[in-house]
Amino acid sequence: MSIFKRALDLAVCVPTLLFGLPVAAAIAVAIRLDSPGPILFRQPRRGKNFFPFTILKFRTLEHRVADPHERYEMRSCDPRITRVGRFLRRSSLDELPQVLNILQGSMSLVGPRPLVEWESRELLRTHPDRFSMKPGLTGLSQITIRNAGTLGVRSDKDIEYVRHWSAKLDAWIVMRTPLSLLRSDSIYPDYPRKPS
Repeated sequence: MSIFKRALDLAVCVPTLLFGLPVAAAIAVAIRLDSPGPILFRQPRRGKNFFPFTILKFRTLEHRVADPHERYEMRSCDPRITRVGRFLRRSSLDELPQVLNILQGSMSLVGPRPLVEWESRELLRTHPDRFSMKPGLTGLSQITIRNAGTLGVRSDKDIEYVRHWSAKLDAWIVMRTPLSLLRSDSIYPDYPRKPS
C-alpha cells in the first residue's frame, strides 16, 4: 500500500507543483494586495499515528483576528474571511500549498483530512482507525458528502475508506475530486445548532 500511495503522490504532485507555480504566484499577489499579513497559513495538525505536523494553506482570514467561536469552527458567515479568501475557499485553491506537505511526506494525496486539535483528540477516542493512514489532500468524505454532515458522519466515511482501501479506490477518488470541486455547496461543516 505505502509504495503505491507514494508513487501516486509523486506522479500527481510533482507535475502539479511545476505547472501550478504561475497560479500560486497569482494567488500570492492577490492575497498580499487584499489584506495585510502572511501569504501562507500554518497550523499544527495530527497525521499518521497521531504524529504532529504543520499544515500549509493559502491564508484566507484576516491576520491576527481572534476566533469569535468557543472552539475553532469555520462557517460561511465568519467575518474573518477576506474577499480573496472567500474565492479560495469556494474553489479549494487555498489547499494548493499542501502539495508541499505531500512531497515532504507528512500527507498523502488521498486519505482522511487532517483536522484541528480538538477535533483530532475527539476522533482519537471515537474513530482511532482514521489515524492509521496519512491524512490526505482529498478523500472519500470530500468527494461524497464534503462538509455536509457532522464531524462524526464525515469521520464514518474516513473509516470506510481506511477499512476498504485499494489502489482502485484511490484512483477513483482522484478522478472524482475535480468534479466535487465544481459543487459550491457543502463547503463549510454542518455544525449542530445550539438551542436558542
